[in-house]
Amino acid sequence: MTILQAAILGLAQGLGEFLPISSSAHLVLVPWLFGWTDPGLTFDVALHIGTLVAVVIYFWKDWWQLIIKGFTDVRSVKGRMFWYLVAASVPGAIGGFLLEKKAETVFRSPILIAMMLILMGIFLYWTDRRSAKKIEMDNITFGSSILIGISQVLAIVPGVSRSGITMTTGLLMGVTREGAARFSFLLSTPIIFGAAMVKLPGVISNSSVITLNFAIGMLVSCITGIMSIGFLLRYVQTKDFLPFVWYRFILGALVIMITMVR
Repeated sequence: MTILQAAILGLAQGLGEFLPISSSAHLVLVPWLFGWTDPGLTFDVALHIGTLVAVVIYFWKDWWQLIIKGFTDVRSVKGRMFWYLVAASVPGAIGGFLLEKKAETVFRSPILIAMMLILMGIFLYWTDRRSAKKIEMDNITFGSSILIGISQVLAIVPGVSRSGITMTTGLLMGVTREGAARFSFLLSTPIIFGAAMVKLPGVISNSSVITLNFAIGMLVSCITGIMSIGFLLRYVQTKDFLPFVWYRFILGALVIMITMVR
């Protein structure tokens, strides 16, 4: 793996983790499209640590207040929201544990990924057009947060997109675009942290393969992650998700055509 390849994969992770386009899909498709060697699990974990650092940097004040209120004033808005986020993280953790092997084998088929890109694009488009979008994040109910958390399980399949499915489910519950995006980003913190910690022993045992390329990929994923979070939170205040829907359609169709030709 060259430094350029590491940087491109870091860019794919940083953008795809928070924009509704699926980072896991891009980490599979980019090497597949260009004929690169699969960089392996250790590099994948490094990129996820980069986006974990990005979301912590961006939301550290929010998380500090949520944690403090969660343990000192449970009845407050932030105290209640902290425990909603904790509860919503449980389904994703269970799903990840049960489906880990399939996620690393069966679910990495380019055709399956292309189909999920397109299907999730249709679902995102329909929900964005039909939903009420009246509920702010602070008014999300416990039931809605649990449904958002359950939907996160589907993101184990590359092409679905963790941010895409959680924001879409939030919209379906009547949450505003900005509220759904902010809740999705906060919810990403424990799930990315958990996934990284589960795979960390494998990283440590293969520490000899960690090179400058890993640091470059991690740095790029962190920087682009911070930028994509800020961009999307500003973007959804005035615009819809249609550009991301079109991107999913085009990429999915391209993958299907290349598969047929190959």
